[in-house]
Amino acid sequence: MKKTFPEELSVNVFDLIGNEWMLITAGEPGKFNTMTASWGGLGHLWDRNVSFCFVRPQRYTFEFMERSTRYSLCFFGHGHRAALNYCGTHSGRDVDKVKAAKLTPLFTAKGTPYFAEARLVLECRKLYAQFLDESSFVDTSIPGAVYPGKDFHRLYVGEIEQCLSFPADARRS
Repeated sequence: MKKTFPEELSVNVFDLIGNEWMLITAGEPGKFNTMTASWGGLGHLWDRNVSFCFVRPQRYTFEFMERSTRYSLCFFGHGHRAALNYCGTHSGRDVDKVKAAKLTPLFTAKGTPYFAEARLVLECRKLYAQFLDESSFVDTSIPGAVYPGKDFHRLYVGEIEQCLSFPADARRS
């Protein structure tokens, strides 16, 4: 594991999130949940390096995101697609999806859960949370197409407090 700074990352964020996907994980040792996501981003806001991610209220991870002050974003690469598929199609309310996906949970010094198999981990401290508002869409075709049930995502913005990268030869396969 190598601690690094977000501005030192040399990854294509669009590929990283949109194509490789990520796990959003929140909670504490003994009680946490994770979910697969392909929406979100990284950037600079309020003079801080930040991540932003989106969680629908019916997702089990939502409860953990609401209660936790921190969350992690874990990136694995295409080699862990089966694990990410599993975590995106099963609820932690019903199964131990971390065990079923053969992931190994670890915790930062601040107690934020992440996974040993990840090649990149961002530990984030929540700064802002707000539900997307139908009246704020400039492109009015989006709500009807993406939210026919009006179950709008909640946006979370988190300051990236720690960035961990793992060389390919040091990760579990």
